[in-house]
Amino acid sequence: MTKSAQVSLTRGLARELGPREITVNLVQPGATDTDMNPANSDHANELRGMTPLGRYGMPEDVAAAVAFLASPAARQITGISVTVAGGLNI
Repeated sequence: MTKSAQVSLTRGLARELGPREITVNLVQPGATDTDMNPANSDHANELRGMTPLGRYGMPEDVAAAVAFLASPAARQITGISVTVAGGLNI
């Protein structure tokens, strides 16, 4: 439910803020190596096995998506959800 709410909020804000040339997008990270979710745990190995790319995400992967969406190259992109999860979509 919360993912659906985030998507709806993103779309609504994109419509509301678009006339001011403000873009609004949602980045949804998947399994990413952090202190609370380390890439060397048993759970990480399980997720890695279910991921089409076969690897655990790094913070840099999420940062790259955010940097792109914040760049002039993404000026025509608004109201979307980008999942950075190596193809895993649960």
